[in-house]
Amino acid sequence: MAKNKGNDYEIPLEKHDTGTSTDENDVSTEIDTKLNEDSNIKKNGIAKTIDEKHDTGTSSYENAAFVNDIETDLDEDSTKKNGTAKTMDDDTYAKIIDPPKKSNGDATVIDPDNDDDDDDDDDDDLQARLWKGIYVYTDSITKTLSENKTMIRYMVLIILLMGYAAFLIYACIYDFDEAFVILIITGLVVFVYGYILIRDTQGEKIYKKIMIPIGEKIDKSWVYIKWPCILAVIAGIGVALYFLTRDTPENLISLAGLVFFLLFSYVFSKYPAQVKWRPVIWGLALQMLLGLFILRTYPGFVLFEWLSDVVYAFLNFSAAGAIFLFGENYQEHYFAFAVLPIIIYFSAVISVLYYWGVMQTVIQKVAWLMQRTMRTSASESLNAAGNIFVGMTEAPLLIKPYLKDMTRSEIHAVMTGGFATVAGSTLGAYILYGIDATHLITASVMSAPAALAMSKLFYPETEKSKHLTEEDMVLAKGEELNVIEAAANGASQAIPLVLNVAANLIAFLSLLALVNALLGYFGGLVGYPQLTFEFICSYVFVPIAFIMGVEWADCRVVAELIGLKTFVNEFYAYEVLGKYIENRTTGAGPTLSVRSEVIATYALCGFANIGSVGIVLGALGPMAPSRKGDLAAVAIRALIAGTVACFMTACIAGILYVPEDIPFNNSTTSIPPMTTVY
Repeated sequence: MAKNKGNDYEIPLEKHDTGTSTDENDVSTEIDTKLNEDSNIKKNGIAKTIDEKHDTGTSSYENAAFVNDIETDLDEDSTKKNGTAKTMDDDTYAKIIDPPKKSNGDATVIDPDNDDDDDDDDDDDLQARLWKGIYVYTDSITKTLSENKTMIRYMVLIILLMGYAAFLIYACIYDFDEAFVILIITGLVVFVYGYILIRDTQGEKIYKKIMIPIGEKIDKSWVYIKWPCILAVIAGIGVALYFLTRDTPENLISLAGLVFFLLFSYVFSKYPAQVKWRPVIWGLALQMLLGLFILRTYPGFVLFEWLSDVVYAFLNFSAAGAIFLFGENYQEHYFAFAVLPIIIYFSAVISVLYYWGVMQTVIQKVAWLMQRTMRTSASESLNAAGNIFVGMTEAPLLIKPYLKDMTRSEIHAVMTGGFATVAGSTLGAYILYGIDATHLITASVMSAPAALAMSKLFYPETEKSKHLTEEDMVLAKGEELNVIEAAANGASQAIPLVLNVAANLIAFLSLLALVNALLGYFGGLVGYPQLTFEFICSYVFVPIAFIMGVEWADCRVVAELIGLKTFVNEFYAYEVLGKYIENRTTGAGPTLSVRSEVIATYALCGFANIGSVGIVLGALGPMAPSRKGDLAAVAIRALIAGTVACFMTACIAGILYVPEDIPFNNSTTSIPPMTTVY
């Protein structure tokens, strides 16, 4: 029995007792019948193969040879009809059997290429060859670029760097004062990338051949050089303070305030005997170094003043959205239609920076610096760095996976960092009140290490942290698909913050009015109906205002601002401070000295108020449900520590305060404010 391989059917072969082959004509007739009956046999079918089968399982040589002849005949017939393609239809087959003809004058000739022209070239073949050539050409270019992509990347980078260098040189020649800030930024970028290059290429060699031997020698001789080093540091601090305060001896009052707040935090520490002084000392040192760079060096002052000018110009663009939504007279309802939209605007920009990975990089580098110097854990350092740019509810999202495993001291540090700083999005709102942007930005940066220092002094670490190194922390990039989605998400995420700010102001200002009415009523019973909450604060917080370095004549006003910030919020306090600043510039109404304004600006720059406690607990609780008890237990301590951190930042600002007759303090960058774009 033979079996067709292309179509599943069998053809029986007649067997003879003699073992000879079946009659050829009978076999051929039976094969033709089976082929015609099978509906699956097509004109373009593949060659039919017939296998001989016998019931006995054996076959003769003649039978096998004849079957091969049949397969050969079928293959030849299929080839004639199907050509090499094996998938030809009836029309194509007909054209092969009877090729098309075309008229050429009186004669009719065959058109071998079937393209209706006079040449013998097939146009389809030409087109195919053309596309093949294009493909080969582009493929070769792609391979060349792929093989030399590193060299090409470096060539493009070199060209761009040369172009930037030419631009920077020409800018410095054209106007050095204008280009000075760009020159500083370029120098910082070159320094950072140079450090990274040396670290990645020669870091291990330098560490083994230089750092390890130096460390071993220091360890061996530390017993002898410990106290001389400490005395040298103390002497250096004394010399620095002399030069910082010799022209302004009133700055020493702020130094006394710094010492007072340190002693206060130590006395009321949770575990005074277990305080580790390294994070405290390094936190104060970083705070002082940042203040020195920004307030007492020409490059730092110009850089941050330029940055404040950029922020002012940046804020102008938010007016375009406010005018479109609320009309030209939107400033008649200033807070609702001018201040709150700034928060949405800043939030969208920060979200875009997260999408690009800028925020993650900056936060990680700042966290690395604090973690290496202060020896705090990676999680609390990362949160403190994040607080420079985002708020007390957004920064913990950076460490959300690690909150459940953090120690109580670390949780305290997370909450303290939130209370001691403000969000970048709300910074713009304070600026609209007339607060100096340079001091606000400086306060935001300086308060981050201060928060960690006060946290570790007020609630020392007594447990083993599970996240000691920065390798334990991973900052994920945004999940948005593009920059448009990132901006939209940032704006949407600001809506709860805007509503929260508005709701808190409505609630607390209404409660303040109620309290003042009650105090006025009871005060009237004893002949003093003007008794108010602000009046009480203006006396209670006077010692704090004075010891921070505020001029005595302004102490009651600044004390009142501290009370408003603590029991209402910093928005209201900055609004009141802005009115005093405006009075000084316009010459109308009560005013404060510039020194008092500066110290008050630093003291108020934080979310440390009663309402923020509930906000932080509500935000951190869902992130770590198992730690709600610990969060509630350390909340009040964290509020006090955050408040003290703000006061210490104000003290350092008072120590470093530069009167307006200092030469570089009168220098301002000449970047013109940008007009609103509609």
